[in-house]
Amino acid sequence: MLFKKTAIQLLALFASVRGYNLLVVIIAQYLSARYIFAPNKPWVQILLDPNLMKIFLATSFAIAGGYLINNFYDAEKDQINRPVKYLIEHRVPPVFQLFFYGLMNFSSLILASLVSVKTIFFFVTYIFFLWLYSHYLKKRFWASNFFAVLLAVTPFIAIMFYFKNYESIVFHHAGFLFLVLLIRDLIKDLENFKGDWVRDYKTIAVVYGEKRTKQIISFLVILMLIPVSLLVKNKQLINSMSYYFLATIPFLLLIVIILWKSPTQKTYLWLHNLLKVLIVSGILSILLIRLPL
Repeated sequence: MLFKKTAIQLLALFASVRGYNLLVVIIAQYLSARYIFAPNKPWVQILLDPNLMKIFLATSFAIAGGYLINNFYDAEKDQINRPVKYLIEHRVPPVFQLFFYGLMNFSSLILASLVSVKTIFFFVTYIFFLWLYSHYLKKRFWASNFFAVLLAVTPFIAIMFYFKNYESIVFHHAGFLFLVLLIRDLIKDLENFKGDWVRDYKTIAVVYGEKRTKQIISFLVILMLIPVSLLVKNKQLINSMSYYFLATIPFLLLIVIILWKSPTQKTYLWLHNLLKVLIVSGILSILLIRLPL
């Protein structure tokens, strides 16, 4: 009986830290390091770089801690918006969530300390803003969406600093990712409207309403044409990955059409998941950079 209870709590802990998301982040970091930030370095050099591995693991521990503290603060809202998710993840008592939150952050900083003083400072700042987002910023108008996306992009900013690659193509990729994540976050606000309204979270959907939020999402999709055109313009650098960027435009336009045609919570959940598919396929399509047009 004790074994069964422990196993359930471990599974709940894995769900709380989004173990599958952490795996995707690590894969994304390695692929972007090899093909975007350090395209001239071979795989062996990337994989056997001990400092890079420590940075990636430190990032995963910090993100896991961020998920835990976010779940801790969002418990009441999740009971309304995602009751099944709440029941699964809160099999782990709050006191243990806080213990593992501290453990994740401690592990992150230990790994960072093995790289450099600058790396420690970077991760202390990152962990602080993950906490600040969950505790305060998440309830603030506009800050919620902006910081959620910025914190999601930060792990890749760390790689940029590590390789000191500040070429324009890197910022074009960053702009594309930022807009996709922002669109996803706004759709997530529509999906979570009820719980956000009850708990007085000042999200764009709560403050401006459903129609205006959809208008903002539609504008962001149009804005996506800028980074996409800049990326496709550099075909010699991204090779066959340009097909992925070209395909994102009709994909996002379809999402906008569905968004306006079927305004239900179930639809918002589907669109949120479709954008996750777009992001994951984008990560895998980084491999296309090695294939000439």
